[in-house]
Amino acid sequence: MNQPPAAAPKGVLDRIRAKLTAEFHPDRLEIVDESHLHAGHAHARANPGGESHFRVAITAAAFVGLSRVARQRRIYAVLAEELAGPVHALSVTASTPAEAGPYTT
Repeated sequence: MNQPPAAAPKGVLDRIRAKLTAEFHPDRLEIVDESHLHAGHAHARANPGGESHFRVAITAAAFVGLSRVARQRRIYAVLAEELAGPVHALSVTASTPAEAGPYTT
């Protein structure tokens, strides 16, 4: 049976999630939009729709053998379009499954 195509990601957070998931196949991915914490700042006034400041925590086997800086560079490369446009700030914590340990909800 034919499945309808997946819907395109709508907002910046959705695009970030889709791109990081496609590239790194994470065991764990948390993305928090912290734009509301920067209300009143110059960039927030220029982008009243929000979605400009994000915190990302990602755990993926793709980071095994990479330094902290190399991991962040890979993430920034994947999100280059967002960082060149609506995303003003991105805080990243990238770990391997062994570094993260067991994840419980």
